[in-house]
Amino acid sequence: MSEILYISDLDGTLLDTNAEVMPETVRLINEAAAGGAKFSFATARTAVTAVPITSGLNISVPVVLMNGVCVYDIRKKEYVKIESIPDEAFAEMTGVLRNFHLSGFLFSITDGELETCYENTDSENARRFYQERTERYGKLFIKINDFSERAGKNNVYFSVTDTREKLEPVYELLKKINGLHINFYCDVYNKKFWYMEVSSAKASKYNAVMFLRRKYGFDKVVGFGDNLNDLPLFRACDETYAVENARDEVKSAATGIIPSNTENGVALKIIDLVKRPH
Repeated sequence: MSEILYISDLDGTLLDTNAEVMPETVRLINEAAAGGAKFSFATARTAVTAVPITSGLNISVPVVLMNGVCVYDIRKKEYVKIESIPDEAFAEMTGVLRNFHLSGFLFSITDGELETCYENTDSENARRFYQERTERYGKLFIKINDFSERAGKNNVYFSVTDTREKLEPVYELLKKINGLHINFYCDVYNKKFWYMEVSSAKASKYNAVMFLRRKYGFDKVVGFGDNLNDLPLFRACDETYAVENARDEVKSAATGIIPSNTENGVALKIIDLVKRPH
């Protein structure tokens, strides 16, 4: 029998509108895992928030974090794979951000520990991000004067959320910098805003899932998603499913459409696929 990996995006796909895993989804996925199914997830989140949110799930395969920047073993609490932003590309990126007076959150990994830095929380979105992660998850942040201070560190990820109009010209410049990969997509919780996330050109959900496939010997990968940053995930999979609430572009790229993220769509489909004769 072939070894199959079932891997899902979190926000907008596996999680409900409260950014939680519904009890029925937990029950169904754990039922499939008890029968031998291998489940993982690929998210833009870091371990600080993704691990507590999914703590009720039986996850036996390392997970993909920060849109493919890291592969993380939840059970061992260690990073299996990390892609860092090249120093030259980082310098160019911080120059562009400074020219546009744009701030956000910068992530780096030092001795296996994730550090999150910020210059300010002047924008509404930055304050919301900061408050939710400190109050709900106890996340620690480091205040700095300028991102350029982090030059030479193991910088892996930069994230900012704002209106599409404000971020798009920055996105157009950043995507021209050699060594960078940019994800630019709508916030699933607030459609007025978009996320722009910057990482190494080697970091993507595609590369991370292909790494999992090779390292752990999966013959087949089945993926689930809803947003534009899930298209690279889909390209690494043999079979893909978009939840009903997904963007049209994601639905068009999928093998099929399943019930929404508030209707246990991913879990129900996994149960269906596990029971299907191979």
